[in-house]
Amino acid sequence: MTDPLLAHATEYGRMYARSTSETFSVPSITTVIGQQAHSLDGWFGYMGASSLAKDPELPQHLSSPAKMRQAVNKAAKAAEVYRDDAARRGDRVHNYCEQVALRALGRPHRVKETRDELASHGEEAFAARFDEWWELYRVEPIAPEITVWNASVGYAGTLDLVAKINGRVCLIDYKTKGTTRDGTVKPLDDKVVMQLVAGMKAEESLVDPVAGEWEPWKYGENPVLLAVAIGETEVRPQRANPDVLKHHWWKFCALKRVWEMSADVAAAGTALLPVAPPSYPAAAAPAASTKLA
Repeated sequence: MTDPLLAHATEYGRMYARSTSETFSVPSITTVIGQQAHSLDGWFGYMGASSLAKDPELPQHLSSPAKMRQAVNKAAKAAEVYRDDAARRGDRVHNYCEQVALRALGRPHRVKETRDELASHGEEAFAARFDEWWELYRVEPIAPEITVWNASVGYAGTLDLVAKINGRVCLIDYKTKGTTRDGTVKPLDDKVVMQLVAGMKAEESLVDPVAGEWEPWKYGENPVLLAVAIGETEVRPQRANPDVLKHHWWKFCALKRVWEMSADVAAAGTALLPVAPPSYPAAAAPAASTKLA
């Protein structure tokens, strides 16, 4: 996946600038959606316990407290390792999908190189299933990896693909997914609808990142919003339900407000201040004792 030229990692999340010579000014679509609380405590605990249970050296570690601590520390990082590996796999799959679209448009591409990269990680099945879907649905790409901007609400993002399928303009978001025990691709999260509707509600799309040239968004009038789950055994496209789009849009706008408030709070200064013990006047000296006769 091509890293958007105008996107920047910041302390407030991923943000976008209007050109390569300007500073970032609005959050990304995914940063806004990330304001939604999403607890992974159970998953982190499971990954850690599973990693420890599968450690082939566990029996030898049991007799050594030091080695056991090392095994526990390794297991504690299992969820982060899994997450990072999944993110890198997702980037490789997105990269391949982008190159397929560029090839179809007759533009310079790296289809072979990106497919070889997947194969070197044992992930070529993702490419094979994607190719099957691409041909079956007769995808006609219009704009891969297109950056969009909404000034009214204040956000930007990069859409995976604008394409035509069966004569309809589609805004497409790819999600690389694992496989369930029954061999089907894992289900998509409903949050993808917010991501797609935010793309639909864009006001401009990028023409030239260096010059900061933008044009009115041409694909926001009643497109099909398509989330495409790409797995090793199948590719499953799902359409966002048109009847619920307004609710997901309102939720996205509310989360944007949460992001603004969080940024304001962070910029306001230190939230908690130290308190010194109170000062009291020195205690009066005790009265002289009276001796008994």
